[in-house]
Amino acid sequence: MTFSDNLRQHARETNSIVCVGLDPVVENIPLKGDTEKKISRFFLDMLDAMVSEKTVPAIVKPNIAFYEQYGFDGLRALKNVIDAYHRKHIPVLIDAKRGDIGKTSLAYAKNIFDFYAADAITVAPYMGSDSVEPFIEYCKKGKGVYILARTSNKGAIDIQDLKVDGVPVYMKTAGKIIDWSKDSGVGAVVGATYPKELESISKLFVSSKKEIPMLIPGVGSQGGSAKDVVDALQKTGNDLSIHRINSSSGIIYAYQKYGTDDYAGAAVKAIKELNKEIGFKSH
Repeated sequence: MTFSDNLRQHARETNSIVCVGLDPVVENIPLKGDTEKKISRFFLDMLDAMVSEKTVPAIVKPNIAFYEQYGFDGLRALKNVIDAYHRKHIPVLIDAKRGDIGKTSLAYAKNIFDFYAADAITVAPYMGSDSVEPFIEYCKKGKGVYILARTSNKGAIDIQDLKVDGVPVYMKTAGKIIDWSKDSGVGAVVGATYPKELESISKLFVSSKKEIPMLIPGVGSQGGSAKDVVDALQKTGNDLSIHRINSSSGIIYAYQKYGTDDYAGAAVKAIKELNKEIGFKSH
């Protein structure tokens, strides 16, 4: 099964295209104990609530930096979280934004795919084809590689909007992603905060006749709109089931917004609200 097949299947099984970013900030975790136990329990309690209320996301996305900042305690927690979500058959995308010369990228790829057993990774393409190829090789094994194209942050315009032969760098990058997509599983990171650019990239991908799954961050605290994302995808005739719309702090720290101590229940409620906003139906 290809990564795109996997995405489509999980969208159908969960009736969702939501990606939940599992990014721990210990100051926001209302639990006692050491760092590893706090992070692990926080996300495992959420997992239990998701399963019990049959509101499982289509994929989860731990950003590795949020775990690395806590040293070995954080990294052990990351392994605990990945293993637990995998036991419930939920795909895990590690947001690592790796990218370096070939041998270094291969070492990064082995860490993410072989040690952590992640299903997908985010990759930075700035160093070109030899830096992304070691990751793309894993697509033959059903893994996913999301390459940064148009990111959701404000500073994205500094480089991604520069023109090359009259074409913005983010569109040139999207074109390279199509070129690199020899195996199904090569995707793109395209921010929800730039809906017009998202529509242009989606149109390009659809016209290529290749399945290019998109990870779409920026919904929620960054100000992106799930409705705008869906409108852009539908307008360009893109298959919603292979794409993932991400929300991180808006879901995992939803208990703060709702004013409740039930952080796990609040996260599930936030997923339900995002599902409703997206309006994805698998049937």
